[in-house]
Amino acid sequence: MEKKGKTSNNFVIRTISSVALFLILLATLIPGGIPLFIFVAFAGAVGMMEFLRVAGTHKTPIAVVAYIALAGVYALIYIDQKELLVPLFMLYLLLLFSIMVFAYPKYSSKSIFMSFSGLIYVGLGLSFIYQTRAQLEDGKYIVWMIFTAWVSDMGAYCMGKLFGKRKAFPVLSPKKSIAGCIGGIIWAMLAGIIYNLILHYTVNVNFLHLWQIALICGFASILAQLGDLAASAIKRDFDVKDYGKVVPGHGGILDRFDSIIFVAPLVYYLAKLFQVMGVTIK
Repeated sequence: MEKKGKTSNNFVIRTISSVALFLILLATLIPGGIPLFIFVAFAGAVGMMEFLRVAGTHKTPIAVVAYIALAGVYALIYIDQKELLVPLFMLYLLLLFSIMVFAYPKYSSKSIFMSFSGLIYVGLGLSFIYQTRAQLEDGKYIVWMIFTAWVSDMGAYCMGKLFGKRKAFPVLSPKKSIAGCIGGIIWAMLAGIIYNLILHYTVNVNFLHLWQIALICGFASILAQLGDLAASAIKRDFDVKDYGKVVPGHGGILDRFDSIIFVAPLVYYLAKLFQVMGVTIK
């Protein structure tokens, strides 16, 4: 009885957290601009802290350098000087190796490379939410396609429960089935198409062709599932259950946004490619 009550409480907490997170997204994605930038930068900082904690460098000089580098990444993105990101990444890597050399053998090469990859994986990955909204034509419509990643998660869960018999990743994620993976792709594609049709028939907006929507959302689902599995693999390697506790019932920022981190760049670049090709509807 106690276990059933605990499960019920967890469900309530997860639901409240999901609703709160959705309201925050509405409050920042709709206006865009500075509110969205602040939210994404905050999420990036918390996610970076979680990743450094897993790497074991969150209470070291490496963390100080990492947060300064993260601030530099977001500053360059905000002023749209992204061509300077590569020099920033190289400088960050150089500083990390300098710390490793002068403090040897305090920090392992594994922790150094984990700390470096966190800047790209977490910081740059999440920044594409803001970049899509602020720096793409029709970004205020396209940005919502990033969150078909969560629709994909729900689709994979539901279809897996109903039809999942054959395991897709028995060692890494025993609960994921082939049917669930396929279901997630289908749900994401349908969600994108329905979203486009709603915009068309309510506000007469067509920012992409339906086949483009379906293609982007289909690939988004694949990367969403890959992102979720990659985050799980990292946690298994470092023997941690959750990245953090900032989102009650879900874990940390990385536990909730692990799929978004992979999907956001994909949506940004595919949408930009279609716009450059001149195949959007006007």
